[in-house]
Amino acid sequence: MPTAVIIGVGVFGSSVARQLAIEGWEVTLVEQESPGWDGSSSGGESRLMRFSHGSDRWYTRSAWHARELWREIDPTLLAGCGLAWFAYGDDGWEANSERVLREEQVPVERLEPQEAARLFPSLGTDDLAWVLFEPNACVIFASRAVRVLAEQAREAGAKIVRARAEPHGGLVGLCRERPGSACEAPDLLDADYVVWACGPWLPKLFPGLAEIRPTLQEVVFFEAADDWATAPGWVDYDRSLYGHGALRSYGFKAAYDAEGQTADPDAIGDLAGATEPVIRRYLSDRFPALRDAPVRSRRACPYELTADTHFVAAPHPEHPQVWLLGGGSGHGFKHGPALAERVGPWLRGDEPPDPRFALGPRNVDRSLRTAGVRATRLAPAGES
Repeated sequence: MPTAVIIGVGVFGSSVARQLAIEGWEVTLVEQESPGWDGSSSGGESRLMRFSHGSDRWYTRSAWHARELWREIDPTLLAGCGLAWFAYGDDGWEANSERVLREEQVPVERLEPQEAARLFPSLGTDDLAWVLFEPNACVIFASRAVRVLAEQAREAGAKIVRARAEPHGGLVGLCRERPGSACEAPDLLDADYVVWACGPWLPKLFPGLAEIRPTLQEVVFFEAADDWATAPGWVDYDRSLYGHGALRSYGFKAAYDAEGQTADPDAIGDLAGATEPVIRRYLSDRFPALRDAPVRSRRACPYELTADTHFVAAPHPEHPQVWLLGGGSGHGFKHGPALAERVGPWLRGDEPPDPRFALGPRNVDRSLRTAGVRATRLAPAGES
């Protein structure tokens, strides 16, 4: 029976632990906090489950497969709502996405702006050329999903250990001290394979290897009338905003997805409403009825970005049994269970990992997030 230590109970780590435990591996899952906690890049209320990834077929196939896996894991983790992409021209991200979705036989509709207006209680369409609609897109309840993955991993035999972890060559050092404190005498764990899936902490633990930049984003929820509960998710790629209707008690979600300031995951900070002016200008244009909607809540949203927004999944150059897994780049959550199915064969050497996921420098590419090429960098709070 192969053994594995997985560090990090985010969506990648918990998905891998669950999958390997189901396959009969002896798994130890290490986490310094509780699954789905707010300071992780897998925490928070919701994530969009969408299949459009421009011309990148790999991610479209992965997301479509992941939707089926999430439904098998727990169908109550998903809320069906569909998703609208607002397009400003006849080519680009939305057109490429439509082409690939149709070729992959993923349901998709091309709507005139007037048709799309029927999806929302209020929609400004004067600047839109058309709307790409994914009827099978949905929302994943993020923190609860991570807790379910971790619990199913435990039920399948995984052992969950609450501790801070540090690399010690090919071993894992467990530290009972809090982050920032010296780890005087760590307990060392050994296994056939070690997977470091610790999100924005990867570059701190493996400087120079994990080309990942932790950033600070912000998510805002607004008060909205009951008819917004049936509104679909939405993405404006070129203007770098996204959100969804007023699901459950959360309110109407809107977030500015332009690349945020570099952040320390051990002191994530708070943008304190810095994105609200940008979001309100957008609501005024796109969703006029929400122009003056009160803020229900806002929270910090940590990201872990690679330069090209492709994931990191690769062995350590000096310890081939040690793997680094992360770089979700603001679009990785939905892929968790599908990615986990591939990790076992990658670890054993049965299949080679995608070379795009290798360690080392990355070339800046068209973003696979909801931030388009015209997005500007989000200035720190207090700067213009």
